[in-house]
Amino acid sequence: MATQGMVRQQLVHRLYVDHQSWLNGWLRRQLGCSQKAADLAQDTFVRVLTKDHRLDAIREPRAYLHTIARGLLINHWRRKRIEQAYLDALMLQPEAVMPSPESQALVVETLVQVDAMLARLPIKVRRAFLLSQLHGMTYAAIAVELGVSERMVKKYMAQAMLHCLMLAEDEA
Repeated sequence: MATQGMVRQQLVHRLYVDHQSWLNGWLRRQLGCSQKAADLAQDTFVRVLTKDHRLDAIREPRAYLHTIARGLLINHWRRKRIEQAYLDALMLQPEAVMPSPESQALVVETLVQVDAMLARLPIKVRRAFLLSQLHGMTYAAIAVELGVSERMVKKYMAQAMLHCLMLAEDEA
């Protein structure tokens, strides 16, 4: 077993030596920022280390690294979009109710988690949930909006609530 671990380490090392510079350059072009590119390149290799995947079976290492890095990049952009929307909303608030930087960071992290949870829902389920929870629409109004029956909206809401409960259980 120790030999297997050493072989894996050698394969990751070889992957890093051969492709880190290319990956860093690609990320730098995508982001326009050397530091963030270096961070995401590092995160990509951390993912490689933590994935249970046969590295010796990878035929196209750059495509493999690109896929992992692209997912991290999408997460980065999604987080930035959420953070900017939150900051824009904060600017509309009076200065007296402005949360501390620590509270702001916690809210952004929570919003990112909620966004990730919602992204895992089917589109109509997500829309029904958001129309209900954010816009306060009735199930009948949601049914008209989505072009489905009210009974279907109830199923969508049950699915969304079950998903929320399962996530809350995972967090506990």
